[in-house]
Amino acid sequence: MTDRAADVVTWESVRPGITVVRLARPPANALGVPLLEGLHAAMDAAEKAGDVKVMVIASALPKFFAAGADIKHLSAIDAPSFTAYGDLMRAVNDRLEAAPWISIAAVDGIALGGGLELALACTLRVTGPNGRFGLPEVKLGLIPGAGGTQRLPRLVGRGRALDIMLTARQADAEEAHRIGLADRCTDGDALAAALELAAELLGPSLPAQLAVVRTVDAAHDLPLADGARVEVEQIQSLFEAGEAAEGIAAFVGKRAPNFR
Repeated sequence: MTDRAADVVTWESVRPGITVVRLARPPANALGVPLLEGLHAAMDAAEKAGDVKVMVIASALPKFFAAGADIKHLSAIDAPSFTAYGDLMRAVNDRLEAAPWISIAAVDGIALGGGLELALACTLRVTGPNGRFGLPEVKLGLIPGAGGTQRLPRLVGRGRALDIMLTARQADAEEAHRIGLADRCTDGDALAAALELAAELLGPSLPAQLAVVRTVDAAHDLPLADGARVEVEQIQSLFEAGEAAEGIAAFVGKRAPNFR
């Protein structure tokens, strides 16, 4: 039976502003074309809704977040098809990273290869006790090709990233949290913890939050002086667009702000 995007990726609004996207391609959520197309469909729906502030990506399968690229698919394709498949994986991750909402990966199982690259493209990562993280592509004679070699070192540093990638080993939940690969670690359910974090994120201004993400990313990508200029541009934009005016007025008036 051929997978369909609508069968392997589902989404729902669990409360105003929060959408949960669930991956469900047994047995391990391998990132086949239908699953990748389903992620695009989920983002299409969020953009159409226009009211999503936080998107949580989770697995509907036990023991797995996403096991990585679809190896059976890779074994049956030629070089041009390999390029097209890689382009699709990269497009999903790049779109998720640039999305006009905050994204959280809820990992409570194996996140390997392309599965970890998907989690790395999210704004934040929450792990449960069973989280396992790795980029084992060297075992296949390949390297991570959907952003892993670029995003992982930005989170954990060059040495730790090389340790994980060159050995093809898996970092457990405790290590992932300790080195900054996971932002929060829970002894309970990863999705529940991710939803608690999502609720915390609903209160502040989303444009301001996204501006924080852009300026912090600039700190990694640009020299200090250039990053500081990005900071100035972002805060000026927020002030001129009225987001800061609402926040300041609410503070002075001792009321809750009505952010966009």
